[in-house]
Amino acid sequence: MDTSTEPPPLPFEAPLVELDAQIRALEAREDAEDFTDQIESLRRNREDLLDKIFEGLDPVNVVKVARHPGRPQTADYINAFFRDFRELHGDRRFGDDPAIITGFGRVGPYKVLVIGHQKGRTTEERIKCHFGCAHPEGYRKALAKMKLAEKFGLPIVTLIDTPGAYPGMGPEERGQAEAIAMNMREMSRLRTPIISVIIGEGGSGGALGIGVADRVDMLQYAWYSVISPEGCAAILWKEANETTNAAAANALALTAKDNLANGIIDHIVEEPRGGAHRDPAEAADRLERHLVDRLGEVARLNPRTLVENRYEKFRRMGSFCVEEP
Repeated sequence: MDTSTEPPPLPFEAPLVELDAQIRALEAREDAEDFTDQIESLRRNREDLLDKIFEGLDPVNVVKVARHPGRPQTADYINAFFRDFRELHGDRRFGDDPAIITGFGRVGPYKVLVIGHQKGRTTEERIKCHFGCAHPEGYRKALAKMKLAEKFGLPIVTLIDTPGAYPGMGPEERGQAEAIAMNMREMSRLRTPIISVIIGEGGSGGALGIGVADRVDMLQYAWYSVISPEGCAAILWKEANETTNAAAANALALTAKDNLANGIIDHIVEEPRGGAHRDPAEAADRLERHLVDRLGEVARLNPRTLVENRYEKFRRMGSFCVEEP
């Protein structure tokens, strides 16, 4: 991934843009050496402001960070630290879906099957990948490769980054809902370790189609929910705008902190200062270390224990107690 250019600023980062402009203006002066102390002071102020902004992000702004065009995607992480990766194509029923990447590779000391959503970078790539919205052949491809991993006793790593499954007529005719439901059922009883990480967007069944795992984790500024804020706002208020989108994002409890508090995920992977898009290399290093640690945890468990624990893990979700008056 090209990191040579500064990522475009998000709307809430306007104060940072002003500080950056001041720093560049001083650095461009012929007598810039006379302003060294002032430049360093501005840089420190910028870092402090960056921390302050990202520590207090509203849920709707977390969604904007997760959708940042410079945010690392599955292919970026594969290129960064999955060694000897060999991609596998096709579902043996209809065709290949570029919105889901599958293949075998190595991470740390482990041989694994890697599965992940891919959105694409350029306009051409995004159209080809359906903007990360997989078709049923993508989910069937993923399941076929998962069964192969189970056959060879290899762990599975899934990287989730989708606003949702593709809602078009073609995918519906080819069994979109059935394909997702089949994946969820079969993943729940695969006799091999599964680690899932939401690296960007985790929208609805499109995320769950590769998200039934022994450990489900999230990057710090990812989101995970039954529906996007815009979709929720359009249903509840019949209009998706800044106000209704923000209200929906708050109500959906879609941030990593909310999902951890509600028992939906198991762990939050911290991102570099200001989000993964600001330092993709550091984000990749952190994710690699996390995956190696997680694989070490589940590799010790026998297949029967894995399946039993996975079943109980998802059965516990959504349970609550009501106190008698």
